[in-house]
Amino acid sequence: MADDAQTIGLADRRIPAGGDWLSAEALAAITPAELTARTTALKPMLAEAAQAAEALRRPVDSVWQALRDSGVFYHFVPKAYGGLEFSLDDFIDAMLPLGEACASTGWVTSFCVEHNWMLAQFGKAAQDEIFGGGWPYVIAPGATMPPGRAEPGPGGYRLTGRWRWGPGVMHADWILATGMIPGEKPPRMLFFAFPASEARVLDTWRMDGMAAPGSNDIEARDLFVPEHRVIDMGLMREGRAPGAQLHANPIYRMPMLPFLGITAAIPAVGLARASVAQFRERLDIRVVHGTSGTQGEKPAAQIRLARADMAARTAEILLRDAARGVMDLARLGRPSTVDERISLRLQIASVMAHCKDAIATICEGAGSSAHALDNPLQRALRDVNVMATHIVYDMDTALELRGRSMVGLPPNTALT
Repeated sequence: MADDAQTIGLADRRIPAGGDWLSAEALAAITPAELTARTTALKPMLAEAAQAAEALRRPVDSVWQALRDSGVFYHFVPKAYGGLEFSLDDFIDAMLPLGEACASTGWVTSFCVEHNWMLAQFGKAAQDEIFGGGWPYVIAPGATMPPGRAEPGPGGYRLTGRWRWGPGVMHADWILATGMIPGEKPPRMLFFAFPASEARVLDTWRMDGMAAPGSNDIEARDLFVPEHRVIDMGLMREGRAPGAQLHANPIYRMPMLPFLGITAAIPAVGLARASVAQFRERLDIRVVHGTSGTQGEKPAAQIRLARADMAARTAEILLRDAARGVMDLARLGRPSTVDERISLRLQIASVMAHCKDAIATICEGAGSSAHALDNPLQRALRDVNVMATHIVYDMDTALELRGRSMVGLPPNTALT
């Protein structure tokens, strides 16, 4: 493997020192409503720092610390390890305000909260070591592509890989990443947990939208990962990983991919809602050259505002309905089927499509000044277009999978 770090450089990441954990008494005072109130109170701070976060290509440190202090990262940590163990609906409520204020920071926060749920999918030994051994929650990316090379050996695996798309890695203390055993039949995608200090993070995240997550490449070479920190991702897809049997709450039996899709869609819905509100305010002051009165007096602008608002509202309705569908699968008492997950995947992809439509509708009618770099609308357009490129929102694939399922054909991709 070439030493790309010599030519690319290492990212300026901020591995947390820890020790800033909330006390048991402080956590006991956090209800779902209180957590949402705390994230809502952080909106001005996130919005003010959004432009700086984009320039830094990572969340602003003071904002990240405020998020840690709020308690959000305890959301999906099991109660057995002192966590909050709140619901999926509560998750949407708490994360939406962050997406409204800064989609990039909301995105990376949502993923890092969700990745504690992923860690809760591992077996008891891994959870005892991490949740019970000094990290009441983790900040960890879940890097899946391309999978690394996993060589089995005594007591574990030697893992080598370079993974892309690692949201949260700039402030991570742990890393979750995939690997496959060469030549294994049938092939399995394995999920590995290891300390962030054991990997290198390359400074590769240079995007025209969603710049602030800092989802840089992660590299590990011949890294030993003990067997208890490895699970089969296929079990997570079906909602029957070891942690699903360890914890009674059905949230730990949610199928992974629909839950992932919901996680990543929340900041897009928040962004669409905020963009509608910003456009509404803009209509009261903008005068289109060559016309009299404000833009808000024009029927065309009123229609555009209503259309964008309906798209954003539809996206939220679909998102919350998908969350109910995911929880219905979690409560079934059996593994979810491919057809059930495919149907939810298409619905969640439609959430992102409605968010894109809402923001595009707004920006088409907001005038040239909306594209100034200090205007949040231009960043919203760039951010939602990049968010929509996530593989779970590929409408062509989602529609094809659903159509194949409806006529009785098997899926033609493993991402189900």
